[in-house]
Amino acid sequence: MFLSLVSLASALFVSEVAAHGGVTSYNIAGTTYTGWSPYNPAAGQSSIERPYSTYDPILSPTASTIHCNDNGQASPSQLTATVPAGSKITAFWSQWTHEQGPVMVYMASCGAGSCTSANTASLKWFKIAETGLISGTLYNGTWGLGDVMKSLKYDAVIPASLAPGEYMIRHELLALHQANTPQFYPECAQLSITGSGSQTPSGSYLVAFPGAYSMSDPGVNLNIYSADAQTTSNYTVPGPAVWTGA
Repeated sequence: MFLSLVSLASALFVSEVAAHGGVTSYNIAGTTYTGWSPYNPAAGQSSIERPYSTYDPILSPTASTIHCNDNGQASPSQLTATVPAGSKITAFWSQWTHEQGPVMVYMASCGAGSCTSANTASLKWFKIAETGLISGTLYNGTWGLGDVMKSLKYDAVIPASLAPGEYMIRHELLALHQANTPQFYPECAQLSITGSGSQTPSGSYLVAFPGAYSMSDPGVNLNIYSADAQTTSNYTVPGPAVWTGA
């Protein structure tokens, strides 16, 4: 009986982990970087990605960990990738199973200091890419998450005019497959941006995490199975407008 219960618990754990996901690697300007492995011991891990401990979703838009799915601190062996502005960055997931919802990519300046000493909860973030509802209706349309589920990757371009410095990059999947129960999956990595750019975003382009979203946002608190959703073909991705570098 005891072994049966242990087996059942193990099976449920494996099933739950398999249903979710997190960023596991990056390709930046043609160079591949290994991501953090949340289910392996932290000791000995060295990555540009900030540590996180689980593939499970964050269920509140105001959760204290929504910035990077962690406590905001770098790992003891934290790395930083040096990247020219204008480069393509591709995030990869080893698994993803939810089709409905948007993909968003944010960056945040770490100021004059090193990102390794920055707490990501205190940074101001700007959005550089998003893919929401691509076609069809909220109920049965094609979403950004559907593309991630098929390809297990997402491409974004760092604005070519972005001023040099150390930045965090944050990839976020927002799963909407459960009615009025948004699931947030953010992960972050450290970049050192080079180049001759001189632009930085300001004003309404900058947001904090937590603070950028709330349950009153129509793109967050959504029932894709409602009668209205079956005929609605527009969706507003939560958060600020995308900053293109202009």
